[in-house]
Amino acid sequence: MKTILVTGASGFIGKNLCSRLELINDIRILRFTKENSPDELQDYISQADFIYHLAGVNRPIDDREFKQGNYELTQLIIDTLRRQNKTTPILISSSTQATQQNPYGESKLAAERALLSWQEESGSMVYIYRLPGIFGKWCRPNYNSVVANFCYNTANGLPITINDPGKIITIAYIDDVIDQFISHINHPQASSEILEIQKTFELSLQELSSRIDELHKTRKTLTIPNLNDLLNKYLYATYTSYLPEDQFSYQLKKNVDQRGWLAEFIKSESFGQIFISKTQPGITRGDHWHATKIEKFLVVQGHGEIKFRDKNDEKNTVITYQVNGNDMQVVDIPVGYVHSISNVGKTELITLFWASEILDKDNPDTFYEKVN
Repeated sequence: MKTILVTGASGFIGKNLCSRLELINDIRILRFTKENSPDELQDYISQADFIYHLAGVNRPIDDREFKQGNYELTQLIIDTLRRQNKTTPILISSSTQATQQNPYGESKLAAERALLSWQEESGSMVYIYRLPGIFGKWCRPNYNSVVANFCYNTANGLPITINDPGKIITIAYIDDVIDQFISHINHPQASSEILEIQKTFELSLQELSSRIDELHKTRKTLTIPNLNDLLNKYLYATYTSYLPEDQFSYQLKKNVDQRGWLAEFIKSESFGQIFISKTQPGITRGDHWHATKIEKFLVVQGHGEIKFRDKNDEKNTVITYQVNGNDMQVVDIPVGYVHSISNVGKTELITLFWASEILDKDNPDTFYEKVN
């Protein structure tokens, strides 16, 4: 079993790292937070097989706290390792600000140099990561992450202020950061270089705001943006983590008539749309065909009958499928076949539909014609 020490375990990166380490067999986690004492830290160091040093100060009341929380804490870890005659591998989360001449950047640079000196002195493996803006779940909003700010404010109906819309930022997703951090546990490799997160994104503040706003609007438009775009996928995951707990749900519009009702559920330019219907006994839906649009039907409650007739069949042969909610049988609706679905049971028929494209009211690719 490996014992892993995580300093700053209650912070944004620390929480995500610990939650992932918990999923790995034969890992014991020692969590060091600001609630722990220096004596506890030294005891943890004596037990650790690997150290993730994520603790630090970035928003102090007094600038002198930068040196205490970033450089001096790092030096305490080094002095403890020296005194205990240990060469435990250590990974530190630094910042791209280390190249800037400001109190925060200077304290981070001092911590980096202390670790590099320790590596040269002891031969221990040291991993120094200069992180860009990191975003994802559990990041504190309105603190030091622009993505967290934008996602939280948008999800909670609060305004966003952008002073420089064209400003380009570099960001990385928390899960990609954690993947890279964890890779060093089982595949240690000494390096005297400053390390960077391999997967990052560059975009303007205006584009970031627009992407998040588009994701927010999906609750009304039902149209999900392209999630093959990795940044969209990551931003969507982050946005949902800031939804108010009393607003996880939202209403769909039900189109009601004498047959029952039908509601659109979700749409996407890449996969089409999903909708659901409730049909009263004795009612038939459909009686149309499509030239290109493909559909799938899935009855989840009740007893239905799906009928088909090939448009090119001179004999007008009707094909019938019996479907019910107990079988979970998916039925493909081939193009060129006139089709319908009827409720032939005594209870309401609930059907889930998938169409390969979003309905275009000006060009619906739906041609009405009776099956028989």
